[in-house]
Amino acid sequence: MTQPATAPQKEAPTSAAKSAGGQDSSRRPALRWDVRTLSLLGVLAALVAVGGITAPDEFLATSNLQLVLTQASVIGVVTVGMTFVITSGGIDLSVGAMVALASVWATTVATQEFGFAGILFTAVIVGVGCGLVNGLLIAYGRMVPFIATLAMLASARGLALQITGGSTQVVSVESVLDLGARDSYVLGIPPLVLIFGAVTVIGWLLLNRTTFGRRTVAVGGNAEAARLAGIDVRRQRLYLYLLSGLCCGIAAFMLIVLAGSGQNTNGNLYELDAIAAAIIGGTLLSGGRGTIIGSVLGVLIFTTITNIFALNNLETAVQQIAKGAIIVAAVLVQRRSLYGDT
Repeated sequence: MTQPATAPQKEAPTSAAKSAGGQDSSRRPALRWDVRTLSLLGVLAALVAVGGITAPDEFLATSNLQLVLTQASVIGVVTVGMTFVITSGGIDLSVGAMVALASVWATTVATQEFGFAGILFTAVIVGVGCGLVNGLLIAYGRMVPFIATLAMLASARGLALQITGGSTQVVSVESVLDLGARDSYVLGIPPLVLIFGAVTVIGWLLLNRTTFGRRTVAVGGNAEAARLAGIDVRRQRLYLYLLSGLCCGIAAFMLIVLAGSGQNTNGNLYELDAIAAAIIGGTLLSGGRGTIIGSVLGVLIFTTITNIFALNNLETAVQQIAKGAIIVAAVLVQRRSLYGDT
C-alpha cells in the first residue's frame, strides 16, 4: 500500500529534472549562437584595431570605411542567397559566373537603350533565369548540386565572354552611375550599403520567421523526413536556387553601379568567398542550420582583411593564406560545437 504513494514522490523530482534538462538543452543552441556571434564581432573588432594601428590615417578615414562597406555589399548580397542554399544541404558554385553574365547582359548597347529600368530588369531576370536552370536540374533532373552548378559556372562564363568578346562594356546611363556618386549618399551611407541592408533584413526574416525558412532548415537537416512530413522537397529546392539567382541578379546590378561597366571577369571567385563567409558565420556545410547575421559578419571580416592587406601593400598570396586559415579554423569550431570533444 505504501508503494503507490512513494513512487510518485520519487518520480516527481526525476520528471522535474528531465524537464529542467530539456529546458537547458533547448537553451544550448541559442547560447551557442550568441557565443558565435559575439566571437565574430570580437574578430571584426580586432581586425578594425589592427587596421587602425597599422594604417591609422587611411583605414579609419570615413571614405575608406564607406569603401569597405560598399565592397562588402556586393558579395554580401550573393552570400545571403548562398546561405539559404547551403542551409538546405545544397551548394552553388555558379554564383560568380551568374553575376558576370547578368552584368554583361544588362550593359549591352541594346539593353542600355531602355535606361535604368532596363538594366535593372535585365540583371535580375538573367540571374533568376540561371537560378531556374540550376533548380530544375537539381530538383527535377536529380543532378548533384556540385555538378549542376559547376556546369552553369562554365556555361555562364562562356556566354559572358561570347557577349563581350573580351572587352569592357561601359555604362552610359547617368541615372545608374549617379547611384555610385557621393551626392547620392543617405546620411553618409552609400545606396549600395542600404540595398545590402534591406536584402539582409528580408533574408533574416525569411529564414527565421516564415514557413519557407523552416522548410529550408528541415530539408537540409533530413530531406527524407521533410518529405514524409509533407514538404515538397523538390519544389523547395527549386525555390532556393531561384532565390540564389535573384540575389546574383541584384549583386550584378550593384556591381554595375560600382564599376560603371560590365565585364566577363566580374564576380571572379565570388562562389568561394560566399561559401567561406557563410561557413565562418556558422552555417553548416552539411545543411540543417544557417544564420544570416553570421554570414554578414563573415563577409565583413573577409572584406576588412582584404582592405587591411591592400593598405599595407601586402601580397595577395599572404591574404589568401590568411583566408584559408580562417576557413579551416571555422570548420574545426563547427565540428567541436556539434560533436564535442569526440
